[in-house]
Amino acid sequence: MHSYIRPSQYCVVQLPSDQLKIIQPVPNTIVQLGKYGSFAANQILGRPFYLTFEILDTPEPDGYGLRIVSATELHAETLIEEAEADGEGDDGEPGEEMPTRTNKGINDDNSAQRLTMEEIEELKKESGAAGRDIVAKIMESHSTIDQKTAFSLAKYTLRKRKKYIKRFTIIPLDVSTLANYMLAEKDAGRTLELRDEHIGLLGCFGNVHSAGSSNVEAIPDVTPNGRYIVVDDTGGLIVAAMAERMGILYPHDEDEEEDLPSSGDANQEQQVPAKPSRRQHIQGMSASGNTITVISAQAQANLSLLKYFGYDTNSPDETHPLHTHLKSLSWLQLVDPSRDPILSAEPPTLPDEELAEMKSNKRQAYYFKRNRYLKNKAVSDEARAGGFNGLIVGTLFEPSSVLKHAVPLLAGSSQVSIYSPNIEPLVELMDLYSVARRTAYINRKRDLESRAPVGGEADLSSLYEEFTLNPSLILSPSLHHTRVRPWQVLPGRTHPMMTGRGGAEGYLFHAIRVIPTEESVQAAGNFRKKRKLETTSTPASDKDVVMLS
Repeated sequence: MHSYIRPSQYCVVQLPSDQLKIIQPVPNTIVQLGKYGSFAANQILGRPFYLTFEILDTPEPDGYGLRIVSATELHAETLIEEAEADGEGDDGEPGEEMPTRTNKGINDDNSAQRLTMEEIEELKKESGAAGRDIVAKIMESHSTIDQKTAFSLAKYTLRKRKKYIKRFTIIPLDVSTLANYMLAEKDAGRTLELRDEHIGLLGCFGNVHSAGSSNVEAIPDVTPNGRYIVVDDTGGLIVAAMAERMGILYPHDEDEEEDLPSSGDANQEQQVPAKPSRRQHIQGMSASGNTITVISAQAQANLSLLKYFGYDTNSPDETHPLHTHLKSLSWLQLVDPSRDPILSAEPPTLPDEELAEMKSNKRQAYYFKRNRYLKNKAVSDEARAGGFNGLIVGTLFEPSSVLKHAVPLLAGSSQVSIYSPNIEPLVELMDLYSVARRTAYINRKRDLESRAPVGGEADLSSLYEEFTLNPSLILSPSLHHTRVRPWQVLPGRTHPMMTGRGGAEGYLFHAIRVIPTEESVQAAGNFRKKRKLETTSTPASDKDVVMLS
């Protein structure tokens, strides 16, 4: 991720009311911020992130001017300065206890404010301090401002500053910020109401990490690692979170790596070799390790949110890491490739002589179909071969239908992590993988195999009808629920904020993929013969014999 604002790069504007707005500053354009005003995009390009700007009230031809608010000014304008404790003041005799100030006698209406809306509008037109003078006038015109407690005064001041001071801070766009933006400003149902804590737990339970790029040709003994299956119905938010953990989300900064010559030095320009007219084509979905394989119901997965990170699935950038590390296929290509329109029939290979005689448009269509078939065929064969290191699911489909085909593709000890906004699908999944159902499945399978004819195979059709899933493929299923809530922590008034957002709670399912043995396992060990205890005896005397008789 870059540390400064680049042209056409998506970034987030944090407004005084804690509202988030995603902008794409294009050179020589105007950025609109609604009621806060507008400004020229050139004023922020090339500047570092996390700067606070103030929109001046003097309009210019290309919007309003901007002023960088220094850190000293921001710290000096704290809402609560070191105020005395409630009940203490300058009036009264030393040692005399003053009554504690409360908000009991304050009317929560507009009668205490002597300024009218018309006067405030006039102050907006006359004041050139971008709202600071307006806030000061409002505070002075409040008749009961001296009766407010320190906490009440701080909230009142904060509310007025958010309303009249036109400031904003530009922060970089990452997955966490995008998730909060989708929850607060956009349609939360589009991302299944996925929150920060869910995103973190999905990657943690799924053991998602950067595995690097394994060079199988150079090191034959090393197998590709860091391969994950993803079912994403959140518009690409889960894929973006995984790619961020794997280090393949943000594009490489090629402009900083290349050392371009100066345009005024003619001799230096002659020394630079001419670039080829046609850029070298990079085959998409060609990485062998550190990859994300997305399975969707459509021919092309909906990953529209990846555009905020510089990757558009409709017109992908070949220099972006996701171009080679992100792979997609449909459920039909995974389950039954022979019925897929693309993989059902291979385009014939035409000789070079015949291709040379074809028209350019027909030759281009031939190469397009041929390359599309080879690319999808390679991804389908690789996915059907299995050996993946994790399964991450976030969908409204039945999780059992997803795991039925995806779990057998996982390697041993791989992690399964599923998110659902509702608990009912995951509770059903917990029952399907419970210990009781696993025991019944194993006993039923052994019973059918024992009835099989000698030298023949057992008929397991009734077993598969009774058990829709194989419970022996997954161990330690667990169901988790978490939600981070903001709290107000003050002496005597600690409670969760009641104005927090509602919506779905969100639940997570986690399990471990195991490979059941084909033979019965019996506990056995090295048998060690116990040594007999030797007893010593003394010969009996004549006296003892007489007594015994």
